[in-house]
Amino acid sequence: MGLSEGVVKKVLLSYTYVAIWIFLSFTVIVYNKYILDHKMYNWPFPISLTMIHMGFCSSLAYLLVRVFKLVEPVSMSRDLYLKSVVPIGALYALSLWFSNSAYIFLSVSFIQMLKALMPVAVYSIGVVFKKDPFKSDTMLNMVSISVGVAIAAYGEAKFNSWGVALQLLAVAFEATRLVLIQILLNAKGISLNPITSLYYVAPCCFVFLCVPWVIVELPVLRETSSFHFDFVIFGTNSVCAFALNLAVFLLVGKTSALTMNVAGVVKDWLLIAFSWSVIKDTVTPVNLIGYLIAFLGVAYYNHAKLQALKALEAQRKSQQDNLEAGRLLEERDGEGTGKKNETQD
Repeated sequence: MGLSEGVVKKVLLSYTYVAIWIFLSFTVIVYNKYILDHKMYNWPFPISLTMIHMGFCSSLAYLLVRVFKLVEPVSMSRDLYLKSVVPIGALYALSLWFSNSAYIFLSVSFIQMLKALMPVAVYSIGVVFKKDPFKSDTMLNMVSISVGVAIAAYGEAKFNSWGVALQLLAVAFEATRLVLIQILLNAKGISLNPITSLYYVAPCCFVFLCVPWVIVELPVLRETSSFHFDFVIFGTNSVCAFALNLAVFLLVGKTSALTMNVAGVVKDWLLIAFSWSVIKDTVTPVNLIGYLIAFLGVAYYNHAKLQALKALEAQRKSQQDNLEAGRLLEERDGEGTGKKNETQD
């Protein structure tokens, strides 16, 4: 009875983490759309908004790591920081800048459909950097996802080519960042959780964003002299952005990255439904058919990844068992030789 209660508790806890992550991810996306959209809060400054997030997250991450010492920092040399973290920070800055900019031009539902291209970008860049082997069946699956997204784009009622270009650039930069994390950090035995990631990457990201901010947005903000910083709006928005990172930390730490992928699919469908029913964005049948094709491709990709991970785990276990058996045989042979020598003496 105790075991079943423990299992039920664990399952309920996992679902709670998933629900918190979906809620916060959903909130941050809709909140960002609300702030940036001309028809809503009408503050179309994506670089400024991203800088507010990065400044707030950097400060809180510093407090958690250095002051309250709730999270252990990673041992990192200056050389490693400059060669590994700085390029990742630059890509993160570009990814956030372009993805937030896309909310000005595109609907929330269509952006989620375009984001389905993430596995395609990650796999393609992984092949280019020789991180992933080229497999024709995987590439065929990537083509099916791309076709699905193309159909969804064809059916988009308020298609904006500039917005699409921004979102596709955001996907490309984010995919490159994810691949570089594997090459520059994970391959060197350095693993960053979402809090230590913010601690090292967010300040670097903030500095990179200062350059386009000074050129693109600062002159416009100076002209808009009537603007006053709304602490309630930007404060709660930043808290949500930081809480989302904490939720990722909990979700991946207590469940798995695959659970997060599955939760991400649920979140995307909920956002499409919310975008259509509450924000009143137009979602056409062609949109949905295209996204369904892409969704099936992504689901198959995640399933294939899970099977590969299971096979790798089984292989590792088999190797460990063989090593253990070999060690036991050696010990037994050693004991047998020792007894034989004792008898001869």
